[in-house]
Amino acid sequence: MGQRSIIDVTVSGSTTMTYFQRELERIRAEVYANDWQIRNIIETRRFLLENFDRSISLDDISHARFTSKFHLLRLFKRYYGQTPSQFVTELRIAKAKELLRSGRSVTETCFEIGFESPASFSNLFRTRVGLAPKNFQKMSNIR
Repeated sequence: MGQRSIIDVTVSGSTTMTYFQRELERIRAEVYANDWQIRNIIETRRFLLENFDRSISLDDISHARFTSKFHLLRLFKRYYGQTPSQFVTELRIAKAKELLRSGRSVTETCFEIGFESPASFSNLFRTRVGLAPKNFQKMSNIR
């Protein structure tokens, strides 16, 4: 007495659920409790990959993902180790390097990756890469 039946437990009349099924449901709920969060952050990352060349604010992202911007920020950082803004900046710098190596001008590259000012692009590029975009392009052509 007092022990759970291993065979069948009647749940709401006609539906039966074994002890093992209930345990499986309990474990599934514990293990995959954050399944929605993970899917949401993966979709957020996908959204950023598809839209990094546009001006994107945290408000835009949270609106697109139907999530609080602060919650989204915390989750993104937890799963990817960086903020969405840092992620977009990395994408833009990587794309800028690719475009500069292919021979695009600094101004074309700047606008193509979503910057509105060549000066702000050049400053960020220099900070991240250690070279001005034009110098990076010259160095890439030498190799």
